Amino acid sequence: MPERYRSIIDVHVILERGNEILLLERQGTGYCDGMLHLPSGHLDEGEPVTEGAAREAYEEVGVRIDPTDLRLATVVHHRQRTDLARVGMFFATAHWDGEPYNAEPHKCGKLLWCDPTVLPSNTIDYPAAGINAYLTGTPLALHDW
Repeated sequence: MPERYRSIIDVHVILERGNEILLLERQGTGYCDGMLHLPSGHLDEGEPVTEGAAREAYEEVGVRIDPTDLRLATVVHHRQRTDLARVGMFFATAHWDGEPYNAEPHKCGKLLWCDPTVLPSNTIDYPAAGINAYLTGTPLALHDW
């Protein structure tokens, strides 16, 4: 009997400030260095998705988010390679405690507040797909299938 399908679950946080969202420039990770991404990461074993998203926002940009303040903006089923797919849960919020700062300077070059309707050209395609789905109210997006 074939093994059940399993996928990596990613959590992404769209921090909303007026008409802008926060993006991070990756550096020193070996994956898309110099490109922009949302505060994000992998869900830990046994962790609810909203708690994972709040944890990642705290680890990466130092803000504390009550998981109940996160609203599910979209889900992106992303095919990273032919043999690897991921499910990205994109959450949005305009409510957090603290001022965002670069809490992981060994992984992040800088933080940028950007207009989500005109993303910088160096935004990674996967989070860009999630941001576009968030803007259009699309509950589920397929990316690179």
